Amino acid sequence: MNFVFRRDELLVEETSSVLPDTALCERIGLPVAALQPVWMAPDSPYRTMHVEPGIDAPEGYAFKKLRSLFGVFDDDRIALAGRAYQIAEWARTHRFCGVCGTPAERVAHEFCLRCPSCGFSAYPRISPAMMVLIRKGDSILLARHTTTATSRYTALAGFVEPGESIEQTVHREVYEEVGLKVGNLQYFGSQSWPFPHSLMVAYTADYVSGDIRVQEDEIADARWFGPGDPMPDIAPRISIAGWLIRANLPMGWSAP
Repeated sequence: MNFVFRRDELLVEETSSVLPDTALCERIGLPVAALQPVWMAPDSPYRTMHVEPGIDAPEGYAFKKLRSLFGVFDDDRIALAGRAYQIAEWARTHRFCGVCGTPAERVAHEFCLRCPSCGFSAYPRISPAMMVLIRKGDSILLARHTTTATSRYTALAGFVEPGESIEQTVHREVYEEVGLKVGNLQYFGSQSWPFPHSLMVAYTADYVSGDIRVQEDEIADARWFGPGDPMPDIAPRISIAGWLIRANLPMGWSAP
C-alpha cells in the first residue's frame, strides 16, 4: 500500500479511491527503494513519497486533495495517510543538510536523515499548536479566520512559539486575536493534523475579562453564541475543532 503525494494531493484509483500497489508504482517510475517507509517495522507494507508537481496521474487514477478523502477513508486510513504525508514532506524538504548542504542519507533504524559530512541529523518536523473554546455563561466564542476559504466558525487556534508552554500560548493567542483574558484552562484532547505537520492540543477556558477586539489580519469575525442564537456553519467532526465545539454546544443547539 503506497501513499504517493503531489503536493497536498494523494494518488488514488479514480472511482474507488484505492491506493496504488507496488506494481503500479514501478510502472510509473517509482521503485520501492525510492519510497520512504511509513513505519519502522521491517514487515510493514506501507510506503510514501512526494512526486514533482508536473507529474500526471496514470490512466484510471487521479491525484485528489487529502482533505477531500476525509469521509471517504475510514478513521484508521485517514490517520495513516496523515502520517504518510508528514513523512513524505519531511523527506522532500530535508534532502540536503541544513548546515553544510551535503546530500543527506537515510538512517535505517529510525526516522532520521543524517549528513555524512558534518553529522547533522534532521527528524520529522512536528509543530505544536493550541486550540481553545472560550465559555462565558451559557455562550461560547466562535471565530471565522481570514486565512480559510470557508465561512465556517470555529475555535481559536495558534502555534506555540519558542520558550512557551501550551498554556502560555493559549493566553497570548486569545489576547492577540480577540483581546480577551481567560482562565480555568481545561485540557480537552489532541489530534495530529497533517496540514502540513501540526499537533493540535485543545482546551476549554472560561472568560475572565475584556471586550472582543479582533486581530484583523487573523480573524474576520468573532462573537459570542448562546441559546436562541442561530447556529453558524461550524468546523466538521473530522477535526478536533469539530469535536471540541460539539462537546460544548449551547442549549438547544444540535450538530451532526
